[in-house]
Amino acid sequence: MANPAILLDDYYREESFLPSKRAGHAHYFIKRLTDIVLSATALLVLLPFLLTVAALIRLDSPGPVLFTQQRWGKGCRKIRVYKFRSMRTDLCDVTGVNQTVAGDPRITKIGAIIRRTNIDELPQLMNVLKGDMSLVGPRCHAIGMLAAGMPYEELVPEYHRRHVMRPGMTGLAQMRGLRGPTDRPGKARARIACDLHYVENFNYWLDLRIIVGTVVSELKGGKGF
Repeated sequence: MANPAILLDDYYREESFLPSKRAGHAHYFIKRLTDIVLSATALLVLLPFLLTVAALIRLDSPGPVLFTQQRWGKGCRKIRVYKFRSMRTDLCDVTGVNQTVAGDPRITKIGAIIRRTNIDELPQLMNVLKGDMSLVGPRCHAIGMLAAGMPYEELVPEYHRRHVMRPGMTGLAQMRGLRGPTDRPGKARARIACDLHYVENFNYWLDLRIIVGTVVSELKGGKGF
């Protein structure tokens, strides 16, 4: 299997797509400024709630409150992503290769609730503040993640192109309801198609549309488990 970092280097050399020329540097500056302001504000405002969730996790099952996992960042750089732990410590998949499914026995009682409501991903606000992630971008995938039983890199030849931007807590695919396990090739390809559309058509207004669309989607009920 080809090294995604090498493939991405080749992609940056292409004249057909240079992200900064598509949107302009101002859009990227405003995007990063928005990430810093909103993530810092959210962490402060939500601190009592986050501490409550942390306490419930500790009461529900033994083990650490936070779960960290190595995932792909911008430029195929490996980053550590934070989440609230939603699985039993003795059954956790630290690689993230094995996706969760409905009724997964690894998930704790509190874990089922925070996954269904996407509360488990709130610690990623720390990743956004650090600059490893953005509020909006392609979904942050675990290294070696499988789709329909095979690596994404093999299923979608242009998969590496989604890494030209920081991964996001939400994205175009999630706003369109493409969530849950990718157990069929068509579902996996549809998600990557959304990611590629985003990175090739990025502008700040698109980010705002995705944020609003995600909020509306969450209010209607998320699809996580």
